[in-house]
Amino acid sequence: MSRIEKRFADLKAEGRAGLVTFITAGDPDHETCARILSGLPAAGADVIELGVPFTDPMADGPSIQAANLRALGNGASLRRTLDLVRDFRKSDNATPIVLMGYFNPISAYASASGGVDGFLADAKTAGVDGLIVVDLPPEEDDELCLPAIKAGVNFIRLATPTTDDARLPAVLANTSGFLYYVSIAGITGAAAPDSNAVAAAVARIKRHTDLPVGVGFGIRDGKRAAEIARVADAAVVGSALVERVAEAQAKGLDPAAHLLALVRELGDAVRAARR
Repeated sequence: MSRIEKRFADLKAEGRAGLVTFITAGDPDHETCARILSGLPAAGADVIELGVPFTDPMADGPSIQAANLRALGNGASLRRTLDLVRDFRKSDNATPIVLMGYFNPISAYASASGGVDGFLADAKTAGVDGLIVVDLPPEEDDELCLPAIKAGVNFIRLATPTTDDARLPAVLANTSGFLYYVSIAGITGAAAPDSNAVAAAVARIKRHTDLPVGVGFGIRDGKRAAEIARVADAAVVGSALVERVAEAQAKGLDPAAHLLALVRELGDAVRAARR
């Protein structure tokens, strides 16, 4: 059982949904990001998505685009992202970490490190549990998904409001860990999800799979996180968190403390949602 599978099994046993938090690796700089990463579990994060910085994050809105630019401007890379995970694992061997991003940085890393298998070996050794690669559809599973499964790394797929019952089996075929349901059509941080529509979508997906379903896009505060936690297995929050980094910098605050304060609000709301 992977860390991801164990965490969702534990959440189910507790009778509650989880909180999945997204931050961009190296944002606003390597040292501050390391402090944020180490503080996330105690603040309430059950699973951590660590965004791999990339120059062209086409599925992401302005907030995460800006986070990518901040990180890259301060020397972030996939190799340094793995360093963050490796350092995190020195004190936390339980919290699942998922790398989320695009295939280009992985392909570039693989070219210099013995291919995709070399990347997966390095990621696994560092302590990575899963991958979300938003621009690799099921038709490209040979590129990374199947090698990841062989290496013992969960490959987590995204479903959207336009993923109909004809397409869903292909999306689910090699997915493991959990399924990430994108609650709105469009880029990250663009709009708020409709909890009734999300409930219907999660129920439809559950007719096709026993995988946990995490729901993200548009969750910005405890109230919305709780609404999603009542109908899904996890609430996924990203844009609202990376915005706290920019906000802290603009106000002269500590980005780590400012971001983790919101995580505590979200974590408390998610934990109370089903009481």
